[in-house]
Amino acid sequence: MARIRPFAGIHYAKRPELNFSNVIAPPYDVLDDKGKTRLQAASPENIVNIDLPHLPAKTAGPDEVYAQSAATLKDWLAKGILQRDQRPATYVYSQTYEHGGRSFHRRGFIALVRLSEFGQGQVVPHEKTYKGPIEDRLKLMRATKVQLSPIFGLFSDPRNKITNLLYSKVAKPYLTGTLEGVKNDLWTVIDAEVENQLIDMMKETPIYIADGHHRYTTALQYKKEMEEKNGGPLPPNHPANWCMFVLVGMQDPGLLILPTHRLIGGLQGFDMAGFTAALGNDFEVITTPLRPDHVDEFAQTLAGYPGHSFGLYDGKTKKLYVLRLKNEQILKPYEPNQSDAWRSLDVAILQRYLLDEVIQPKFNGGKELTKGYTADPHAIASQVDSGAYQLALILKPTPLHALEELGKHGEVMPQKSTYFYPKLATGMVINPLE
Repeated sequence: MARIRPFAGIHYAKRPELNFSNVIAPPYDVLDDKGKTRLQAASPENIVNIDLPHLPAKTAGPDEVYAQSAATLKDWLAKGILQRDQRPATYVYSQTYEHGGRSFHRRGFIALVRLSEFGQGQVVPHEKTYKGPIEDRLKLMRATKVQLSPIFGLFSDPRNKITNLLYSKVAKPYLTGTLEGVKNDLWTVIDAEVENQLIDMMKETPIYIADGHHRYTTALQYKKEMEEKNGGPLPPNHPANWCMFVLVGMQDPGLLILPTHRLIGGLQGFDMAGFTAALGNDFEVITTPLRPDHVDEFAQTLAGYPGHSFGLYDGKTKKLYVLRLKNEQILKPYEPNQSDAWRSLDVAILQRYLLDEVIQPKFNGGKELTKGYTADPHAIASQVDSGAYQLALILKPTPLHALEELGKHGEVMPQKSTYFYPKLATGMVINPLE
């Protein structure tokens, strides 16, 4: 069962001079030096000063930069810039945004989830993790003794009963801020009856990690360190046993999942005639009449194409193609131990066959390809045409039910399989670990 609980969080104090839009930030791992500088220029109190002490992101820095983050956090608490709630609460969190000419309103809530090792509890991953980001986040967690950024978790709520229960208890937001065109609203709910109902209803459903696998793995590692210091298991309510999540119902109408398109460079001797021949009878290759300035429109309508259809934009000829899979069992010889659900993922077919078995060995001498990623359909043609890459492979969105199917088999997707838009804002609530 998934075990959740309210907590007494740390958040920005509501002051007349506070512009909340200027102090929240995107997740640390999407920021570079320019992005950090821009946020610091907006406000010296921006959360990025604590959350991103070292660049490049996802790499571990020297101890002193994490110590400075801890000192800044302590200073802001002492000055009343940040404050800690006196009573545990459930934090209701919504994001309002536009995409593709439509308005969306994604509703969720922030609570603590009991940690469990992957495969041993109700928290289900869908991506692999890597060493560098975990080392960085662990050093930050050790120094600050807080969890700064939430994990993005999904749960099944077919009738929106859990979401509606919480949103029936809120009126005017406690804090509101707009970040990169997305409106972020936060409410505090302190209601024992609602909390008990929420805890009881969440027992029945697994939680699927949408984003934040490295942060969750960091929390598991921190817990192990605390257990070693304690000489054994921690008391059940010890803060290190719990991890802060933003939880959103899978059926919420504001939940939007985008594909992450692949940008490929470093190719040698690539041309469409040779590529089509290499695909043989497994794919049908269709030349479209679309020009480069229509690649973004094509990417946004690809979901309507039949079956396993992919887009390919060739920077050399400036032509756009559709690759339609004809052999539904194409991955079975290469990945016999994976489930049918895994082998039917478009992103798995692209990575494991189109890249690993065709493009890399036949058009790059087996050397490592230059790879880029974008979820922005407007950036596909421009990045290829700039000369940074030679090809773009365009994907449909990964269906949400795939997370549940793979979770049943204990499988994870290839890297960059999902992009949940928009990203959660950092600085809404901070989880104290002591």
